Amino acid sequence: MRSSVITSAVVAALVGFGGTLALIVAASQAVGATPAQTSSAVIGLCLSMAASSAFLGWRHRIPIITAWSTPGAALIAGSHGLVIETAVGAFLLAGVLLLVTAAVKPLGALVQRLPVAIAAAMLAGVLFRFCTAVFTAGQVDPLLVLPLVLLFLVARRISPFGAVLAVLVIGIALAFFLGRVGPLPAGIPLPTVELVMPRFELQALIGIGLPLYVVTMASQNLPGFAVLQAAGYKPPAPSILAVTAIASLVTAPIGSLTSNLAAITASICTGPDTHPDPAKRWPATSFYALSYLVLAAGGASVVALIAALPPGLVATFAGLALLGPLVNALGTAMADAPRRFPAVLTLAVTASGVSLLGIGSAFWGLVAGLVALGIEHTGRR
Repeated sequence: MRSSVITSAVVAALVGFGGTLALIVAASQAVGATPAQTSSAVIGLCLSMAASSAFLGWRHRIPIITAWSTPGAALIAGSHGLVIETAVGAFLLAGVLLLVTAAVKPLGALVQRLPVAIAAAMLAGVLFRFCTAVFTAGQVDPLLVLPLVLLFLVARRISPFGAVLAVLVIGIALAFFLGRVGPLPAGIPLPTVELVMPRFELQALIGIGLPLYVVTMASQNLPGFAVLQAAGYKPPAPSILAVTAIASLVTAPIGSLTSNLAAITASICTGPDTHPDPAKRWPATSFYALSYLVLAAGGASVVALIAALPPGLVATFAGLALLGPLVNALGTAMADAPRRFPAVLTLAVTASGVSLLGIGSAFWGLVAGLVALGIEHTGRR
């Protein structure tokens, strides 16, 4: 076996974990999770990535790797009025919808017919607030934040995947140097999981659960399928959706976000740099799974460290990590000229953070865009 298979898998795991872990912590904090519940959520996600990737790779002999829903984490982190119990209820709904999509082909076809411009604009609206938060944090603490923004711009010229990791490592070191880090727990926190009893509230199910399902499908699973197809594979869509949905349902009660097919990091394991022979790339999934098992063991310590970091630094990590997805989402939303106005309306409503009837802005942005698109389409007839 080539060493590049192992290297690609380890790099993909580190990029996926380190690049957006701060966002997962921010999402947990937004719903009032305790440090123990946040650690439990991260451990559950790591175990989900390990089990689903190892199984799918072995079952189909394809380099299928899974990830957590980064846009979903941004959606949760930007929400208001949620508690951990209602968030878990929304996670369960998203998992059920993913499972139904795998089982019912017409539903999968319907999801794929959702206007890509509208879905991308909703995602852009969710991500926009996190990216602008970087510069709000820079105004409050320029000595800490602005050097990291400059580092990010330089590092991404060398490696877009490594730029966020570089900011993470240098940012933590800089925070220690400037004395911005809060008290750390004595000793090494042990990896433990904590069950959360779900609470099903209509506002959370509609305002969070449904948009979480939409962004997971539109911004993670569908691009993930495209990455596999571009590498010459025929992705087993029903199997991938079913396995990730089951993993999501199993881990949701310990506070974990939705699992899905990896999109951006998947390209690390699917190309010729992993192995010249496409048929021999799938073992990377086993090493990817092993990497996440190691990360699960140390997840509690990493969560404790991030919790001790200044909020501005965490906002910088999350915002810079989401700049790339924001660029892609805006490009997709604006690419379709006839649907550009409904897409911009969707973005504006979503980014506004408006909440009506207890339902968050992501849902209302989606509704506004679809209504505007429907009116324009009817008018042309």
